Amino acid sequence: MTPMHRTLAATALWLASSLAVAQNAIRIASLQELSGTGATVGTNFRNGMDLAIKEINASGGVLGKPIQVSHSDTQSNPGVAKGLAQKAVDDDVFAVFGPGYSGSMAVSMSETRRAQIPNFTGAEAAAITAQGNPYVFRTSFGQASSMPKVARYIAHNLKAKTVAVIFVNNDFGKGGRDMVTQALAGLGVKVVADISTDPGKLDFAAPVLQARQSNADVVFVYTNEEEAARALREIRKQGLSKPIVGETVLTGQKVIELAGEAANGAVAHIGLSVDAPVPAMRAFRAKFEKAYGYIPDHNGIKGYTGVYVMKAALQKAGKLDRAAFVKAMHSLKVSAAQEPGVLMDVSFDDKGDLDRDSFLVEVQGGKQVVKEVLPALNKF
Repeated sequence: MTPMHRTLAATALWLASSLAVAQNAIRIASLQELSGTGATVGTNFRNGMDLAIKEINASGGVLGKPIQVSHSDTQSNPGVAKGLAQKAVDDDVFAVFGPGYSGSMAVSMSETRRAQIPNFTGAEAAAITAQGNPYVFRTSFGQASSMPKVARYIAHNLKAKTVAVIFVNNDFGKGGRDMVTQALAGLGVKVVADISTDPGKLDFAAPVLQARQSNADVVFVYTNEEEAARALREIRKQGLSKPIVGETVLTGQKVIELAGEAANGAVAHIGLSVDAPVPAMRAFRAKFEKAYGYIPDHNGIKGYTGVYVMKAALQKAGKLDRAAFVKAMHSLKVSAAQEPGVLMDVSFDDKGDLDRDSFLVEVQGGKQVVKEVLPALNKF
């Protein structure tokens, strides 16, 4: 055998071996915001995924197969996200996790849909699951589910008649603004200041002044993490004493760290919190903090529970088959007693939206304190 033939034979053997390994593993692609404005979101999600995958593989994998993940950085850029989704399709992965930013997910999910690849996402914009894409599944509440709960708290608990809304002008922010405004109107609450801010905005003096001058009963803040912290600091600086309310991000761990004492008193509806009165959630927090050296936010929980939801659906399907998996997901109900990794009982509807208990929290002394547990609509 000539040297060239030996090289070709070795290459063929390596390719055959690689293919065998791939077929004996569940390969997934993670497309996350690991740099840019979404770095906090994506890094937490990735770390939560890795922790879950390590645990699952250590216990024998799923259907006897280990999970293999490849992580890619969308750079918080929709165009990059779309290109990475195309690559994931070309790589023929079983499932895709991410992106987490709604704008990126809106353009990248067309690629996974075309290839009929299941796509998990932490993106919250209502439009993500409103387009009838059967391959998209949320790892958190969408705005259509969460904003009515926020509106009810503002109208019933705070007895507010008027609200000033400060929102970030992107798909995420505009979707949330539209949903909360609609829900408030249905409860007889009027938005008297509708304040748009740019992504990455550094100076919130003008938006906060506009909210203060509106004399609204409540100020609703719906922006990305860094902007939320800046808004809270400016609100305290200007002495605005009205209740500050938001959804998930406003009281997230990163916002609390960045805003410091200015975060105290902020109230939000959240779907996930490591400070929730749930033993499994507290145990997850301890494991995550030990592994990565910091306290995870809700995005870390999304990544962790998302992988365990995939595991549960694969076990229900009974085989590594996308069509069977999608069918299983659209009727999936998983109890934490059955699968502890989901942390809380969860169910999915035919749109890919999830349902589970959620929480109303207030920041006190630099941490989230749960004020109320809001039950899932469909208990089981």
